[in-house]
Amino acid sequence: MELLLNRSTRFYDRQFCTRTNLHKDHMTKFHDMLQAYLHKEKHLVLGITLFSRCGDHMGMSGAYLSDLLKEETGMGAQEHIHHFVVNKAKNQLLNSNDTVGQIAYSLGFEYPQHFSRVFKAKTGMSPGQFRKVG
Repeated sequence: MELLLNRSTRFYDRQFCTRTNLHKDHMTKFHDMLQAYLHKEKHLVLGITLFSRCGDHMGMSGAYLSDLLKEETGMGAQEHIHHFVVNKAKNQLLNSNDTVGQIAYSLGFEYPQHFSRVFKAKTGMSPGQFRKVG
């Protein structure tokens, strides 16, 4: 049984090495999908996107998509989504007078505290501190 599990794991890992060009297409599609999601303002209705929803949209499981991105870039799908949203937030913080809560809601966060926690984890400072420094 252990031998079978080891071979399955090796096969799963090996597919990331042998399909590099195909994976780059998936990465581009994933980033384009995130751009379209925010551009069409779906985040205002559905909230911040989940990697499982992204995977479904791309015809794969969310876990597989996350593994694929992690292998190619070192960051999983959720990390990519947070990075993308934090970059949008940085622009809004520096280029508008909206409150942190308004920015959080505009990016699809249900709670401003969750947004602040994600922002601080990615940048090392709170949104208010970032706005003062910027």
